[in-house]
Amino acid sequence: MGAFHAYDIRGIYGKDFDATIAYKVGFFIPELLGASKVLVGHDCRVSSPEIHAAVMKGVSDAGADVYDLGLTSTPMVYFATANYGFEASVQITASHNPAEYNGMKVSRHDALPVGLDSGLGQIKEWIDTGRAIVPAEVPGKIIPMDIHDDYMAFMLKFKGDYSDLNIAFDLSNGMANLFAKEVFGDAPAYIFDTLDGRFPNHEPNPLIPKNVEPLKALVRERKADVGVIYDGDADRVMFVDDQARFVAPDLVIALMARYFCDERGARNPRVLQEIRSSKSVAESLRKYGADVHTWRVGRAYAAPKLRDIDGLWGGELAGHYYFKDFFYSDSGLLASMIVLRIVSALKKEGRTLSGVLDEMTGYRNSGEINFRVEDKAGAMDAVKAFFESQETPDAVMDFDGYRLEFPDWWFNIRPSNTEPYLRFICEATSDELLGKRIAQAQNIIETQFGGTRV
Repeated sequence: MGAFHAYDIRGIYGKDFDATIAYKVGFFIPELLGASKVLVGHDCRVSSPEIHAAVMKGVSDAGADVYDLGLTSTPMVYFATANYGFEASVQITASHNPAEYNGMKVSRHDALPVGLDSGLGQIKEWIDTGRAIVPAEVPGKIIPMDIHDDYMAFMLKFKGDYSDLNIAFDLSNGMANLFAKEVFGDAPAYIFDTLDGRFPNHEPNPLIPKNVEPLKALVRERKADVGVIYDGDADRVMFVDDQARFVAPDLVIALMARYFCDERGARNPRVLQEIRSSKSVAESLRKYGADVHTWRVGRAYAAPKLRDIDGLWGGELAGHYYFKDFFYSDSGLLASMIVLRIVSALKKEGRTLSGVLDEMTGYRNSGEINFRVEDKAGAMDAVKAFFESQETPDAVMDFDGYRLEFPDWWFNIRPSNTEPYLRFICEATSDELLGKRIAQAQNIIETQFGGTRV
C-alpha cells in the first residue's frame, strides 16, 4: 500500500498498487465523500484504461452513478467537478512520473483536493483492515460525458492576442495535446506533440533539467520569445525565456502581477506562495501592494488555502499555479495563457522576458538539495538550532519543516512527503554567503546524523 501519499495515490502500477486496489478506491469514494455520482477521467498512460475501468466498476458497485470523462487532463477534471457541481471526482494519472507509474487524484465538491489527512487515509485504513465490499443491489449507471466544448469556451475567455509572439512548445507527449493547438494555433513551433503514454522523448517532468533541453534547443533554433513546457497531465507548466534559460517557477508568481494588476486592475491582491519561494517573489509583489501569504507545499494544502484567504492567484516551485478564476485550482493551460499575454505586452514595449526576470532576481539560490537521512526530524531541529544560535532570525515559519529568514539570506528545510529525503533550499545575497550556509547545513546533517547528499 505504498501508493498512498500526502497529496494523492501514486506508484508503480503492478507493484505499489493494482486494479484490485483501484476498484476498492472507487468503491469507497461515494461513502467517503457522500456522493451519489462521481466523475472519472484518465490520462494517456498505457495502464490508465485498466485502472479507469476498475475505478468505474468500484463506484458503480457502490451504487453511485459514474460520469465517464474518458481521456482528460487533470485540470479538465477539476473544471468539471466544480462547474457541474459534483461531490466527487477521480483522475487516473501519475502526473509527471515516468511511464511505469500511475495513480489517482481525488477531489471533493468545488474541486477541493482529498489528501491523506482529508480522506485518502480513511480509504487506506478501510483497505488495510479488509473492510467488506458489499455491492449495492442496484449498481450505478456509467454515463459518458463530453465536456470539451464547455471547457474550451471557459478557457478561451482568458486568451490573449499572441500573433506578435514567436513561441516554442514542448507538449511532453502528454495531455496538453488535447487542447494546445486548438488554443494557440499552428503558428508556434511544437515538439512531442502527440499523445503517447510511453513518453518516448523524455519523462514528463519539466523540473528535471535534461527534460527541458529539447525545448531550450528549439528556443535557440527558432529565436523564440518564450518556450512553454507542460507536464504529463497538464496541471503544471514551466517556461524558458528568450535566452533559452529555464525560468524559476516561483518567479512566475510575481510575474503574473503584470496581468492581474497592470492589465486587469487588481488592487492590493491576496497572493499565495509556498514556503520555498524566493524572497524576490514577495518583494516584487509588494510593489503592487499585494498581501502575500506563505503556506505549505502541495495542492492538498495550496488549493484550500487560496480559497481560505480569498486569494486571486498563487503558485509553487513545482510549477503549479492556482487561480480564483479557475475554482481556486491549478491549471497549466491557464497559467501559460496568462504568461504569454504578459510576454506579448512586454514585446510591445520593446522589452524581453529575460530582461524583466533579471530585474526581478536579487538573490543567489541553491535550488533544492536532497539528503537521505534516517532521523529527518532530528536533523531539521539541529540545523534550525545551529543557525538560530549564530544570528537572530527576522522570521521563523514552522509549518512544512522550517523556514528562517535573516537580513541577507534564508533557508527552508523540510521532509519530503513522497520520497525518503530531507530537502534543503537556501538563498543569499552573494555566492560566497550562499556557499557558506550550504556547507554549514550539510556538515550538520552528514556528521551528526549520518546523512548523505544525493
